[in-house]
Amino acid sequence: MKEPVKLKKPRGRARVIDGKCVACGARCQSACPVDCVEMTDAGEPIITAEKCIGCLKCVKACPAEALEMCFTPEELKILAALSGEAVDEADEEELERRRKIAPYQGVWVFVEQNDGEPARVSWELTGAGRGLADSLGVELSAVIIGCGVGHLAQEAFCYGADKAYVIDQPVFRQYRTEPYLAAMCHLIGKYQPEVVLMGATGMGRDLAGAVATRVKTGLTADCTGLGIDDKRNLMQTRPAFGGNIMATIMCDRFRPQMATVRPHVMPLPDRLQASEGVVVEESFPISESSIFTRVLEVITDKSGKDRVDVAGAEFIVSGGRGLMAKENFAILEELAGELGAVVGGSRSAVDAGWLPQDRQVGQTGKTVRPKIYIACGISGAIQHLVGMQDSDVIIAINRDPEAPIFEVATFGIVGDLFQVVPALSARIRELKQAH
Repeated sequence: MKEPVKLKKPRGRARVIDGKCVACGARCQSACPVDCVEMTDAGEPIITAEKCIGCLKCVKACPAEALEMCFTPEELKILAALSGEAVDEADEEELERRRKIAPYQGVWVFVEQNDGEPARVSWELTGAGRGLADSLGVELSAVIIGCGVGHLAQEAFCYGADKAYVIDQPVFRQYRTEPYLAAMCHLIGKYQPEVVLMGATGMGRDLAGAVATRVKTGLTADCTGLGIDDKRNLMQTRPAFGGNIMATIMCDRFRPQMATVRPHVMPLPDRLQASEGVVVEESFPISESSIFTRVLEVITDKSGKDRVDVAGAEFIVSGGRGLMAKENFAILEELAGELGAVVGGSRSAVDAGWLPQDRQVGQTGKTVRPKIYIACGISGAIQHLVGMQDSDVIIAINRDPEAPIFEVATFGIVGDLFQVVPALSARIRELKQAH
């Protein structure tokens, strides 16, 4: 009769707990008998798991309790068997989740460009990505794909990136989904980032959806807020149910975590001219003959006098249902002329035919971040507030003192806009003449 197999108690491996190390002076390194602890320039330990023998000496030496022992699912089962307990399926599932996502590290921002000209939203995302990377304790990298785009790497460093992955080949001169998708998936598969951000533009929406499908991960579109939770999950906030609520979405089981972010939602970071970083030049073997689409001609949309860039304006005068008629927007045009502003409007004004679609501010229109936003006759539905509430200064003019617009306004004027707006225009004109 065979003797029962005796289970040997596993010893596990030491692991650093994120955010707890106080850089005490390498006490853990001194205590380790097998030299598996190395110190970074910041004084934080890096543990080589393969060399660790689970002696617990580094754990006991740490004054901040920043080290712990970790075990594989199989080791946990042995520990449970030795103690006479069953392994909780939920715990086992959590361990498996951690094992799958552990190789993924780093925050990536896709730098959107057209003929070498970067989109502003790319630098807005670089600023946001910098904060996420700092929270995670990882690098922020820019991903640049195109032809003749090498100069954008230095620009990315100026806005906060630590590293830039550059694929610079003629086949990527014009954006097409197929080659950009293949190149992006190649980079993700090779370097395994944990977060990938793109602008919620025509290009970004097209590419992000295709990439998320190909790499089998989740994607949250049109985000207006980003953050990191205590499990290193990306908290992706976006309007839902017609803008009536703000939903925070997380992808905790798959990597990378992907999000597209609306232009002008994130602040543009300061540009630091002397910044430096690491450029990783990549090549991707793809031929023009293998791509099913061709760009025959690029037709530039030359905006006429009736088309303005509301999203990029620094001063905006917006009108809503309170204007009552299309011809009444003349008083807003007069005020905008004195301020050097552009005229925008709420959805109700656009739906009534008083303004063209490209002037609409709000969830279904343009998201704006001007220095001054003047809302005239706009009640302040949540769909509109989502698109303009991050303006530096908001001036609201409305006859209803209970209008929701006053909740986000820096200055509120309760009164008849047909009297207030002309008076503002006249006063500004007087001040300009006096100077």
